[in-house]
Amino acid sequence: MTLFASITIAALCLVVNTFVLVAVRQTAEEYRANEVVTAALRVVHLIKRGTLPSTIAPEPGGAIQVINSAGQVVSASPNLKGQPRISHTTPSADNSGNTQVECDLATYPADCMIVSTFRVYEPDGDWYVYTVGPIVPWYVHPAVLAFLIGISIALVMFVAFGTWKVVANTLAPVDAIRAKLADITANDLGQRVPVPATHDEIHALAMTANQTLDRLQDAVEQQRRFASDASHDLRSPITAMRAQVEEALLYPDSANWPRTAEAIVGSLDRLQAIVTDLLTLAKLDAGAAGAKEAVDLADLVVAETVRTRVRKIVTSLDPDVVVTGDRLRLSRLLVNLIDNAERHAERTITITVRRQDGRAVLEVVDDGAGIAPEQREVVFRRFTRLDASRNRDAGGTGLGLPIAREIAVSHHGTLSIEDSDRGARFVLSLPLREP
Repeated sequence: MTLFASITIAALCLVVNTFVLVAVRQTAEEYRANEVVTAALRVVHLIKRGTLPSTIAPEPGGAIQVINSAGQVVSASPNLKGQPRISHTTPSADNSGNTQVECDLATYPADCMIVSTFRVYEPDGDWYVYTVGPIVPWYVHPAVLAFLIGISIALVMFVAFGTWKVVANTLAPVDAIRAKLADITANDLGQRVPVPATHDEIHALAMTANQTLDRLQDAVEQQRRFASDASHDLRSPITAMRAQVEEALLYPDSANWPRTAEAIVGSLDRLQAIVTDLLTLAKLDAGAAGAKEAVDLADLVVAETVRTRVRKIVTSLDPDVVVTGDRLRLSRLLVNLIDNAERHAERTITITVRRQDGRAVLEVVDDGAGIAPEQREVVFRRFTRLDASRNRDAGGTGLGLPIAREIAVSHHGTLSIEDSDRGARFVLSLPLREP
């Protein structure tokens, strides 16, 4: 940016200096031409008064020559003494004077000069007065050129320094953010990048970076808790099976092998359920795309409630509540909600499907003890089971509700626990399928 600003101001200075030089040169040329003409008029006045000397003092850098009617040089400036006629240019018949630039003059072969010619009417014929002055160079004067170059260099340096300072000060917070991000590691996610006081894009960048770090820290902590809980829940059935087998091996003759086998199968079922749920969560976390088909929620509820359940299921299903999604995953979501309600209901589970505010809504309500408001988000954490759940269902994996919410989110919907007169009320909201 500093280089770009410097080049831009240098180009601007070049353009401005060009216009300034052109304007100053035009003014200087007019002034120089007036000097030459004034010198010629002074000589004409001397001729008319009859006081023309043989040697005339010219203006600095100029020359004067007077030609009589016979074409002879009768008067000249010292630098033209003994020189032939300097020019043969004469004014037109309608004019007494003429001023122009001439080159290749006999006295000045290498230069172009301003030549002013005046005709003087004398009794013996026409006399001619020639005054010569140097033309103005393109740079007008060395002092003018030096001034313009000096002011341009100073301006470019000032702009370059100012741009560099402004950009450096602007990017200093970015460098501080970069340095802090370089120091943050997976083992130290508690640090945050400095937030500048200015409310600009860099302030927004720092705020966004800190928010990202907050989410990253939450995700890492959740992964750690998940790994710890998963290892604990996986270790429990394995430990139980090992203890049962070792006990049977210690007393093989007195061991009840069928009962031992049944206990091991129960532990294997629990282990298989945990692994299956973990694989399902891994697919959902990886964002694996599911099928995109039309799913009627009422038909889905009918299909999942047709088999006999321990608790009574009451349904209220509006027709044509159709969503777009993966039928298998939505079935898994519904089964998880029904299984959860069945574990906690006293007698009845109520399932409702309806349209509400342009969305498809599915509710699963049980008549159990319910869930305290402060625990309503806790139950969606992985491997989380409330004390009541542990007492009533010691074999649960603690992953059913988290899987249900992940499936809802993957279908651009929400799954939450709402208030109810009795028991827990799970509400699934999904966008309706476009016609």
